[in-house]
Amino acid sequence: MATTLATDVRLSIAHQTRFALRLASTISSNPKSAASNAVFSPVSLHVALSLLAAGAGSATRDQLVATLGTGEVEGLHALAEQVVQFVLADASSAGGPHVAFANGVFVDASLPLKPSFQELAVCKYKADTQSVDFQTKAAEVATQVNSWVEKVTSGRIKDILPSGSVDNTTKLVLANALYFKGAWTDQFDSSGTKNDYFYLPDGSSVQTPFMSSMDDQYLSSSDGLKVLKLPYKQGGDKRQFSMYILLPEAPGGLSNLAEKLSAEPDFLERHIPRQRVALRQFKLPKFKISFETEASDLLKCLGLQLPFSNEADFSEMVDSPMAHGLRVSSVFHQAFVEVNEQGTEAAASTAIKMALLQARPPSVMDFIADHPFLFLLREDISGVVLFMGHVVNPLLSS
Repeated sequence: MATTLATDVRLSIAHQTRFALRLASTISSNPKSAASNAVFSPVSLHVALSLLAAGAGSATRDQLVATLGTGEVEGLHALAEQVVQFVLADASSAGGPHVAFANGVFVDASLPLKPSFQELAVCKYKADTQSVDFQTKAAEVATQVNSWVEKVTSGRIKDILPSGSVDNTTKLVLANALYFKGAWTDQFDSSGTKNDYFYLPDGSSVQTPFMSSMDDQYLSSSDGLKVLKLPYKQGGDKRQFSMYILLPEAPGGLSNLAEKLSAEPDFLERHIPRQRVALRQFKLPKFKISFETEASDLLKCLGLQLPFSNEADFSEMVDSPMAHGLRVSSVFHQAFVEVNEQGTEAAASTAIKMALLQARPPSVMDFIADHPFLFLLREDISGVVLFMGHVVNPLLSS
């Protein structure tokens, strides 16, 4: 794996991570999502928007490329190819995490896809392209897309297209689905899980189950931040998936941390723990989060305006005069994560609906995650971030 990633692809991954951190900062600064737990999949959103860029022309394509952080559209497709074929390949047969990822393009029969777009979608993105009937069977097509996503995500994401969201004005849906289930390299003994206090942003507290361990842990501490790394069991290749818990010392430090991550591209890399240290106390709450959002406004906050506007140009996607009337009308995103003594199960899906116009740590430390924290799940060899979110109350599941 390490030898298969070219320098330009590594640079694209760094840009993809920057996109992830900017999105996380936008989510955490939103009063509604900041008041509750959240999880999203940067890689799911990034791949969906990269495929959208493959069908975009002129200024629309340029704005997508700029928002997603690569210098040229070819960089997006090269990155997507590496991510789909290598980073998100299943490793369960060799004892590693079970990983599943799929792309789908569902296009109305009245709009033939351009051969160049279809070839790129199939070859680079491994997408399944299907001609469907949005004109007279919109509800059935929505059910078809939802069932496809539910199957890939092992039942964790059920209705990526909400009831009534697809009708006879819909012309195209770009969708993907991601599933991850990995066991910790060092699992927690469930007999050591005990209830304790978790302190909420408003100063109150709740009692919630905390996992504990006497084992040395990968931990770093500097700049008012502790970062815990929990590796998952590896498969037969070089990939190493890990979860990171980013715990600000200040109980109310979550939004400042998210801003710092977004503003300083190398902040995360600088704080990744490289060695195990002994701990006096170690407590990490179990948590389970379901999160869904219509992400159009989030993406507009990042500077992505044209795909949603009357000036949208998707002339490279379909072979029809109607191509110039296509625009993105909705970006649906759902994600799920559960962290317990055995490991992590996580799933996500993104559906883009298109319609016509109309420092060195001390040897002994503590890690007590008893107040809000950020988390992310990434593949360490490539640096690709699969999931990211924050926990403000472990008792809330959605």
